Amino acid sequence: MKQFSIKPRLVEFIPTHLEDGVLYVSEKYQTAIHKCCCGCGQEVVTPLSSAQWQVRIVGEKVTLYPSIGNWNSKCKSHYWIKKNRIVWADSMTESQIRQVKKRDHHDLQKLINDSNLKKIGEPEKDQLKNLSAQMLRLSIWRRIWNWIINK
Repeated sequence: MKQFSIKPRLVEFIPTHLEDGVLYVSEKYQTAIHKCCCGCGQEVVTPLSSAQWQVRIVGEKVTLYPSIGNWNSKCKSHYWIKKNRIVWADSMTESQIRQVKKRDHHDLQKLINDSNLKKIGEPEKDQLKNLSAQMLRLSIWRRIWNWIINK
């Protein structure tokens, strides 16, 4: 049965049996999960990060954004969770779904790259810059050498 509301439940571990109408949030494991609000029973896992989903719980009200798009499921439902309400969206074309997936993949890759750069210390960053400069010089000398040989 299609749902129009959901309530938050903070947990450390995701339970084996999910109740309808409950958004389980594990802050420790940066994950939220619920049963699809269309009533199909599909479990919807939403990893929490700045490039994926974010959850806001104020009092007893939960908001999860951006929207939930179950495009890999048979139901292909699409909705938002805003202050415990399920706001249903229009269905999307396959082309629109591909564009959203492509953008999501790009955003996640950028988050991973940025995170990896933060883990590299300044000496390593300087080494990368020097290596890039050396490769550029090598490239120039290689082109000059090729020009001389082929003349």
